[in-house]
Amino acid sequence: MATLGHIAVGLAAARVHKEPRSSAPPQPGALAFWGLLALLPDVDFFGLLIGIAYGTTWGHRGATHSFAFAVGMGAVIGMLAPAFGARALRTAVVASLVIASHPILDTLTNGGRGCALLWPVDNTRYFSPWNPLPVAPLGLDLLSPYGLGVMAFELVVFSPLWLYAIWPRRAKRSA
Repeated sequence: MATLGHIAVGLAAARVHKEPRSSAPPQPGALAFWGLLALLPDVDFFGLLIGIAYGTTWGHRGATHSFAFAVGMGAVIGMLAPAFGARALRTAVVASLVIASHPILDTLTNGGRGCALLWPVDNTRYFSPWNPLPVAPLGLDLLSPYGLGVMAFELVVFSPLWLYAIWPRRAKRSA
């Protein structure tokens, strides 16, 4: 999967995390934070650049693509949330779900080696039985004609989340 679908999930989460009564879309900083958070599991991609093998625990789609990683990072982010004026539990839950969405979406792709969803208990790489999302090429190959096609596909498929994230809500009328 290219990054656009993951980012769309993060942007929608920025809206979910925001106080529900607010009619304004999330601030750009919040959109950036949640969009980048949705990409966090792909930090393991940089391991490929320093020689960590794809199929190892710390390789691409390994430990950082696990539910344990999502919950652990969500807890850390939740603990930091009050310093930024956000509620700890709400932030931890939303952050965990955003991070966990990444490997779930990756299991829906038609390539790669699956995701170590149950690490550290099990290092097995899992795929969904249904794989409707094309896998994106890694690195600069993402800018190839095939990679650009994958990104265009994701823009269409995830357009409802993009629109939800940025579309202004109607202000509720008071009676």
